[in-house]
Amino acid sequence: MKTDTPVFIRLQPIALTTEFLRILLANGFTKEKATACAEVFTTNSIDGVYSHGVNRFPKFIEYVKSGGVLPNAEPVNVSGFGGIEQWNGNMGPGPLNALQATERAMLLARKNGIGCVALGNTNHWMRGGLYGWKAAKEGFVFIGWSNTIANMPAWNANDNRLGNNPLVIAIPYADEAIVLDMAMSQYSFGAIEMALLKNEQLAVAGGYDLEGNVTNDPQAIMQSKKGLPMGYWKGAGLSLLLDMLAALLSAGNAVKDISKQEMETGLSQIFIAIDLKALNNFKSMDLLLQQIVDDYHQSVPIESGKKIIYPGERVLMTRIENLEKGIPVAEKVWEKIKAL
Repeated sequence: MKTDTPVFIRLQPIALTTEFLRILLANGFTKEKATACAEVFTTNSIDGVYSHGVNRFPKFIEYVKSGGVLPNAEPVNVSGFGGIEQWNGNMGPGPLNALQATERAMLLARKNGIGCVALGNTNHWMRGGLYGWKAAKEGFVFIGWSNTIANMPAWNANDNRLGNNPLVIAIPYADEAIVLDMAMSQYSFGAIEMALLKNEQLAVAGGYDLEGNVTNDPQAIMQSKKGLPMGYWKGAGLSLLLDMLAALLSAGNAVKDISKQEMETGLSQIFIAIDLKALNNFKSMDLLLQQIVDDYHQSVPIESGKKIIYPGERVLMTRIENLEKGIPVAEKVWEKIKAL
């Protein structure tokens, strides 16, 4: 592990957005697309998902410069029937393709009760939870997932054949949402990179070292590039099925195809929206959810003084803190961004 202590500074959201916008415009994005893309990276950072916000931005620009992400490519509708459509992302910016796919899934849901957009040939969507929050805030249940490059072995295997294929499930709740955003690995690689940046060990084992030993050392995991399936064989199995469904429904690439490339491009993603207003029990849903949350919050914590929180609740707390105090950014990351 590194021994140097990282230095963090607090920056207002406008500082991040302004710098992101400058760099995106200099790398071929139109003003409209640059503005939307900058907003995604800033929002992710405000919500505390730095691994797919400010920390990820330099890598995103690397992909743009290398031709893996085409700044102004537009997704196109390839085919569809009823509430399901297949789209080709044409290697455009993953977050912008994902925003458009989410909007389209919601439109289909308004017409059919449920809408599904299967998006192939796209790029990393950054933080999948962003699209769950967006749909849930507009009154829709959201279910979505993406496949990735192979970064995780099957259970009892030595080599990587699985992606950690993040899954998002979001439900409207009060004026906000309950959002589960999880990789099929115990930790996302973004979270592992964040622990490495902060010179911290992982709280629990998160991957393998080069000798194949399970470890909570983020540096060892980044060297081996082998994540640990969450739930061991259960996470491995779920990863496999999510990959199969993403490739089948989108007519796009599976993990095995993505992994033949040097860069993680040409991904397959699924966006499902369900219009709750179409259901007979819509008027009683708020009460039912509140009852479930109230009961859940009565859980007795192992550690005295700790609060049991539902998925997405920490995001709400972090958002308030970062808007008040500024977004914590590692000084060396900020310097790297300003030099782009």
